[in-house]
Formats: sequence, C-alpha cells, structure tokens
Amino acid sequence: MGIPFIDLKSQYKRVENEVRSGIEAVLEHGAYIMGPEIRELEAQLAEFSQVKHAVGCASGTDALIMALLALGVGKGDAVFTTPFTFMATAESIALLGATPIFVDIDPETYNMDAASLKKAISKVHDEKKLTPKGVIAVDIFGLAADYDAIEPVAKNNGLFLIVDAAQSFGATYKGRPVCSIGDVACTSFFPAKPLGCYGDGGMVFTNDDTMDELLRSVRVHGQGTDRYENVRLGINGRLDSMQAAVLKAKFTIFPEELELRNEVAERYREVLTGVEDLVLPTVPEGYTSAWAQYCVLARDARHRDELQGRLKASDIPTAIYYPLPLHLQKAFADLGHAKGDLPVCEGIADRIFALPMHPYLKAEDQKAIAEALAG
Repeated sequence: MGIPFIDLKSQYKRVENEVRSGIEAVLEHGAYIMGPEIRELEAQLAEFSQVKHAVGCASGTDALIMALLALGVGKGDAVFTTPFTFMATAESIALLGATPIFVDIDPETYNMDAASLKKAISKVHDEKKLTPKGVIAVDIFGLAADYDAIEPVAKNNGLFLIVDAAQSFGATYKGRPVCSIGDVACTSFFPAKPLGCYGDGGMVFTNDDTMDELLRSVRVHGQGTDRYENVRLGINGRLDSMQAAVLKAKFTIFPEELELRNEVAERYREVLTGVEDLVLPTVPEGYTSAWAQYCVLARDARHRDELQGRLKASDIPTAIYYPLPLHLQKAFADLGHAKGDLPVCEGIADRIFALPMHPYLKAEDQKAIAEALAG
C-alpha cells in the first residue's frame, strides 16, 4: 500500500470501542435526532473553545447559513470574504440572496488580507448599490486569519465578523481558541477535518445569549416555543445523535492528535528544507495551526505538475487546494470578475499543492515524500 493522504483507519483503531458503545447507546435510547449526545457534545466543545454557547448542526455549510440567517443577511446585502476557500463559504452568502464580495489574500498565510478588505468595503460604500453587512474570514488549512487586523476593519464599518473555522477547529490565535473570535464562529465535522465525524456535521459558536437562541430556532425551521410554532424562516439543520456520539468518542483523543499534527508539520519542515524552489507553509508567532492540510508552493504551474508527477510515480497522493479561486468560478460569473482581479490569490492557486497530512504519518514516509520531491 502507498502512503495515505489521510488515515482514518489508524484513528478508528484507537477509538473503536468508544465509537461502538456510543452508537449502541443511541440505538438503545432511540432518540436518533437531537438525542442527549447533542447537548453533551455542545457543552464539551463550548468549554474547549472557551465560549458560552455551541450549537450542533448538520454540516459546516449549514453552520454558515444558520449564522447568516441569525444575523439577518438577505437581498441587497454585501458580505466580504476570501475567494481562496471551498465553495460553501461564498455559496452560503449567495443562497440567502446577498452578494459575496471577494477580497485578496495574504501571500504568506493565504488568509484574508485586511488592507484588501478595507479597500473592498470603501468601494461598496462608494458605489451605493449594496449595503455592507458583514465579513466572513476563513482560517485556511488550519491557520487563523489575522484577526487583530481584520476585526477592527469590520467593527469600524459596522459589520459583523463570522469566523469560518471549518478547517481550523483546535487552532489558536494569540492564545485564543479560534472559535472564540468574532460574533460567531462556524466549523465543519466532515470526516477529513481535524475533528471529523463519520458523515456530515458542523457547529456554531457564540458568546451572545440572544444569538444562541436565534441559532437554535433557525436550526429547526425557525421553531418558537412549540415545535409547530414557527416564528421565523429556518432550515432543517440538526446534527444527528450517532454523529454526535462519534464526535464525542473522537474528541477524547483530539488534543493529542493536534500535538501529533504539529509534530508531523515540524518533521516536514526539517525534511523539506532545502528542496529546491519549494516554499513551505509558515505559522506566524503567537499562532498555532490545526494543520487540516499541509500545502506547499511550487515555482509555477509547470513546476507543480513536475513535482506532482514525481510523487505520483512513487505512489504518493497529492491534491490541489484550490485550483480555481471562487471569483473565477462559473457559479459567480454574474459578479463580472476576470483573471487578474485578485492577483495574489490567483498566483497562489497556480502554484499550490497539498502533501499527505494526518496525525499518524510516519517519519519514514515523510522522508520518502521529501526524496521524491527532490528527484
């Protein structure tokens, strides 16, 4: 067998008994939707994230939609975000009738650039076609955005801040868990995430009591005090009990897995330093990364093809996150963007590719990866 890109099988061996007993408990009590596991998981992850409230939901996409609905986003609103992310971030904005406004990224962290954000907000204000409403900052690949720079820009313009922590749950920013930052933080429990379930799942975090109430209402079709009283529009965004049971089991080893991910990242730095024309990811001082992915930069697109070819010849899997930025996707063609509009993002997309990353990646496998890249 080759080197796995992620290794959920090794992880499962560690938590198999806990996962099975958790699922059996759900089968025994029969509360498959919104069973006691949901509240238990919410309490655990709220404490871990140092926030008052955590609201489990059906996916990371639903987490974003629930947050936007609770914040009153709708037609005519502008929500500023990065194009260097998965489709769900901007899709959630557009599905509610609002307009995603894409801003460029920092060339070293690949996260939202605060200066570009400031310029985009000023442009929307000047054009007077849309109402600036909020910002969704994405913590790409497990690394927090620069919130000391981004948050004041949002607040000085009267905008909410949503932290899209789909890839960064478990990371910290200057001593703060990422899900404690902003008005609302959202994460995903897709199986490949640092903390993933065995299906889809997500969670929304907030310190605001009113926001917590709104989120819990939106999660169940805008429910009021009674299940057949609907006081607002919502979605069917519930997290099922079996997935919560899986997450509870996996959370018991999650802090250790974060440490192991960082050890793997450090070993990569050691074995890849010196590989010609390869730029390694950096973690700024005061940050910790959850290392959802380990992405490197080639010299250019042609060089990337060459390096990926070497890895493929050695039976080593790779992936590209993300080959086409969102502002150039067909789904957002109506926004009128053209190549060259966001040059930093586009340049990174032409050069980036991901190497295998998971807590159980062996040192000898990383050495083999480095040797393949060096040719």
